Amino acid sequence: MEKFDWKTPIKINILKLKAVGLWPHKTYKLNLYTLWAAISFICIISAHNIFQAINIIFLLDDLKAVTSIIFLNLSELLGMLKAYYLFRNMAILKQLMLTLNSDIFQPKNQQQQELIEPNLKLWRLNYVVYWGMSLGAVFFWIAVPVLDKSVKNWQLPFSAWYPFDTKVSPNYEITYLYQAIGVIFVAISTLGVDTLIAALTMYIGAQLDLLCDNLKHLRSKNFEAEFFKCIEHHKQMLEFADNATKFFNWIVFFQFFISATSIGITMFQMTVVVPMSGEFMSLVSFELAIVVEIFMYCWFANEVMEKV
Repeated sequence: MEKFDWKTPIKINILKLKAVGLWPHKTYKLNLYTLWAAISFICIISAHNIFQAINIIFLLDDLKAVTSIIFLNLSELLGMLKAYYLFRNMAILKQLMLTLNSDIFQPKNQQQQELIEPNLKLWRLNYVVYWGMSLGAVFFWIAVPVLDKSVKNWQLPFSAWYPFDTKVSPNYEITYLYQAIGVIFVAISTLGVDTLIAALTMYIGAQLDLLCDNLKHLRSKNFEAEFFKCIEHHKQMLEFADNATKFFNWIVFFQFFISATSIGITMFQMTVVVPMSGEFMSLVSFELAIVVEIFMYCWFANEVMEKV
């Protein structure tokens, strides 16, 4: 039977992370890719968020202005933290990918491949819906100044402070492009990490299905050898789950705290903007994306708990 590649379902996700410098071939070394990763994280992902955070300091006396931007700034800050934890735990993640494709984690027959297919299909569905909602929000954020015809007023997609005048050309056009690239990079890193965590959790659930099936079909002829293989499989699964949680424990903690705050502020913002405007649609897409994001974490974690 042909070996099943557990990385295939998340191949597109890995390619997106690789494009923004968050997935090296093995580990980060002194090479051009590491340089690109540093530029991506420091100059694009982090700086894009920091310029917006600095701007909040100048708006502290205006509660309406602060609430209109802080929910997004918190989400982008979380995206920065996710990228950092991806950097920090890259060795663990690479080892997890190797462990997944080890012989003991392989489905033994076509029946077992069909057994794990519902897990993969559900992850793919969540992946498509989550990316669709999030890219919708990103599109409206970038396009709002154009859709609302406010380009002549030098309005940028995001309220931010810069050490130069953004209301003159070509500073305005360059800053506009920088913000567009910045939010795209933040979105890719955030969505990439979220769907990677969901995939790792889904893989744990799929391995539990395989282990249960192996236990159900223990044969008396080779009972002892196959039983010891099941014990080893279980030990490897526990180690895999432990290493996975080392990567995403703190991410999940911050995710629920910031998402709950963002949901509340976003719903408030939807009551004060013009209905069906570009800004309103960006808020709707953002709200739906957060809901799907939380759903992914809860659903796949609950699946593991149910199977245990």
